[in-house]
Amino acid sequence: MKLALLLLLALLLDLASTGLGKNETAARPATVHIGAIFSHNTTIGRVAKVAIDAAVSDINADPSILRGTKLVVEMQDSNCNNFIGVVQALQFMETDIVAIIGPQSSVIAHVISHVSNELRVPLVSFSATDPTLNSLQYPFFVRSTRSDLFQMAAVADLVDYYQWNQVIAVFIDDDHGRNGVASLADKLAEKRHKISYKAALRSGATSSDIMDLLVKVALMGSRIIVVHVSSDIGIRIFSTARYLGMMSSGYVWIATDWLSSLLDSSSLLDATTMEAMQGVVALRQHTANSKFKNVLVSRWSQLVKNGKAENFKLNSYGLYAYDTVWLVSHALDAFFRDGGRVSFSNDSNLHDAEGGSLHLEAMSVFDEGQVLLNKILNTSFDGVTGKVQFDYERNLIRPAYDLLNIVGTGWRTIGHWTNYSGLSIVPPEKLYGKPANLSASNQQLFSVIWPGDTISKPRGWVFPNNGKELRIGVPNRASFRQFVSVSSKSNDIKGFCIDVFTAAVNLLPYPLSYRFVSFGNGHENPSYSKLAEMVALGEFDAAVGDMSIVTNRTKIVDFTQPYAESGLVIVTPVKKMNSGVWAFLQPFTWEMWLVTVCSLPLIGAVIWILEHRLNDEFRGPPKRQIVTVFWFSFSSLFFAHRENTMSTAGRMVLIIWLFVVLIIQSSYTASLTSILTVQYLSSSLGGIDKLIASNEPIGFQVGSFAENYLAEELGVSRSRLIALGSPEDYARALERGSGEGGVAAVVDERPYIDLFLSTQCKFAAIGSEFTRNGWGFAFPRDSPLAVDFSTAILTLSENGDLQRIQDKWLSTSACSSDGNELDSETLHLNSFLGLFLICGLACVLALLVYFVGMIRQYFRHCPVEGTDSSAAESSSSRRSLRRFFSFMDVKEEDVKNRSKRRKIQREESSVVSNQSFVGFNSAISP
Repeated sequence: MKLALLLLLALLLDLASTGLGKNETAARPATVHIGAIFSHNTTIGRVAKVAIDAAVSDINADPSILRGTKLVVEMQDSNCNNFIGVVQALQFMETDIVAIIGPQSSVIAHVISHVSNELRVPLVSFSATDPTLNSLQYPFFVRSTRSDLFQMAAVADLVDYYQWNQVIAVFIDDDHGRNGVASLADKLAEKRHKISYKAALRSGATSSDIMDLLVKVALMGSRIIVVHVSSDIGIRIFSTARYLGMMSSGYVWIATDWLSSLLDSSSLLDATTMEAMQGVVALRQHTANSKFKNVLVSRWSQLVKNGKAENFKLNSYGLYAYDTVWLVSHALDAFFRDGGRVSFSNDSNLHDAEGGSLHLEAMSVFDEGQVLLNKILNTSFDGVTGKVQFDYERNLIRPAYDLLNIVGTGWRTIGHWTNYSGLSIVPPEKLYGKPANLSASNQQLFSVIWPGDTISKPRGWVFPNNGKELRIGVPNRASFRQFVSVSSKSNDIKGFCIDVFTAAVNLLPYPLSYRFVSFGNGHENPSYSKLAEMVALGEFDAAVGDMSIVTNRTKIVDFTQPYAESGLVIVTPVKKMNSGVWAFLQPFTWEMWLVTVCSLPLIGAVIWILEHRLNDEFRGPPKRQIVTVFWFSFSSLFFAHRENTMSTAGRMVLIIWLFVVLIIQSSYTASLTSILTVQYLSSSLGGIDKLIASNEPIGFQVGSFAENYLAEELGVSRSRLIALGSPEDYARALERGSGEGGVAAVVDERPYIDLFLSTQCKFAAIGSEFTRNGWGFAFPRDSPLAVDFSTAILTLSENGDLQRIQDKWLSTSACSSDGNELDSETLHLNSFLGLFLICGLACVLALLVYFVGMIRQYFRHCPVEGTDSSAAESSSSRRSLRRFFSFMDVKEEDVKNRSKRRKIQREESSVVSNQSFVGFNSAISP
């Protein structure tokens, strides 16, 4: 029973699948027609024709693609004629064509895309690379090759890699050429480079046209030439360039992928043609090595023979033509699989004008053209060119180019370009497995052999052969003429800035023809912003002088590397302040003094408590112990204590205290040294913030950027700003002060202030520089001279010439001091007078106490003898004075011992006298 049910179920499933297959087969037409428009007798067309035939044969032989439907491709030869190509496209629209492969030309694609939009027939081009065809204006145009947008990005990266600034673009003046060069200009602008000259040729340019154009190019300054033309014109351009000597050293020629297509498809170009292209760098669309590609390449010779064509090789456009047929076939397969039907209907908008005979009504609309278009854009497969898949902008994913260097009879690969990692010597397939890295440090190429058979990177520009000498604008200053000075009589121009410029010119690797043109009347300093504007407008080719590099100027001109440091500083009148009588107290605050003084007896008491029971030096009468405590604590300030500590706790406390004393003593010494040796300058203005907050007038130099900076950046009212023209004006305005029509401070750049202060000792710069900039030479935007001069200035700085020039012009003597002023490093008596007074007072008090005690001892131990006469009295006074000095010379202990002996002797004498008297009395008694 179960077996019967299983057999019945299998039979039903088989019937169902058979029925579905019949329905799908019934929905598919027996044949499907697509058209192809390209020029059969061109470098691209010859290869494309064989590739398309091969693809059609392979597809019809593969039952898994169209599944019974035969693909028929109807080819039309436009014969390099745009009009014929348009007519052929219109003829296709009269038939049951569901898609058109092509056109080859971007010009034709622009025209017939409008027809394709109206009739909803997709155009799938393997060679129309114009970037503007991707616009929303052409929804039915699909590019199955790389857009020139990516090719021009690769060229821009190459130019940026070698740090060239300007290029010349040679192109055919049609949609393909103009729009390709426009994309190049956009990509160069993103990297701050530009096209200096666009050299356009007409489509049928003759050799004479090419000769005239290249002569103009040779007169230009740029030596980087990008050639974006067709192969037949490109070959003639290089031959003519060689004839004109433009394939020599110093030139750089970059060819778009037209040249690599020619080289890839040609078996062997003649020696003359190859010789004319030596050193050229060409781009080629990168196609990854795969088994599909290798199979097609191995079959190619046989395919060419089968097509009875002349011998030529496969190029990248042939690979894309082959994949384009497969792309349309995969889309058609998906279209039929989803129930799509090939049906057409008339367009009511198409009808002949009255009396016309164009039969426009014969053209019909592909009803499900939009569905097929969506299938094409959503198709993804592995082809001979790699992964075929479109991104959201309808470009093939992973655009990549090979960079070729034409050498000898062939070429060598110097690297690759991708929009994923830029320039690299690693194949793109390996890069996609790593994180994207477009940093400048990651860009890398192999060495290139340039025209002229040199590996040295060309500079990329020269002075134009038709150029005139450079007009260098120089400010005609009225003050600080050490920097720039223009003689009114001889018109001789000299100064620090001029010497730096001429020294830099001598280091350039080429001769530079120039002449100086003074700017300004010489009576007042000119406006440097106006000078920069004249450079930007082309009235001057450069500006040389003490010109600061500031933001608003960098927006219109390019500056060189700064050759002098600069920055705004403040100058005010100052007073010198020396240390006072009690300067030795200034290092510490009163709180610090109080804590230090109170800590001394406290530490002494702690040590006494810890040592009293163990140390004999801390024992004795109370008076002695009190003295010991104070002596020990105060003497520890100078590490002069003699008492030894015996207890562990006492030693620990003492070590910590001595460490504290070390820090306090070192800090005190450093602070006191600074106070006594540094001469302080006093000013009521502490810096730029206080100056801005005040309402005091501020002086600035005429023509300086300081005026706009103070007013626009710092918000200082212009009514407070006073223009000053010379160092003498600075001094007078500062001496008068704000109360007498002068200024409270002058704001100017550091080099000027240094010169001013070298002769003016009553003023000083306060605070630090509140701007950081420098002086540089100004050139027009993107001028290559700016880079070369920057290199020369760095060389001057490294070899010491820049410093020697500065010493020649700006060496300043120290400002002379008044004779009654001491050196700032000399220590004044007033600084130590307080210490001397305290020390003297202590000495006087000690001597007073000492002498009072001594006199008391003298009168106690040496009584004065009585005298009768005046002469005797005078002699006695002299003897008393000698006795007093003798007493001073006797040791105190000896005096006390002598007094004790006299006392004992008196007592003994008294006893003897008493005994004698008693004996005498006994003798006389009856």
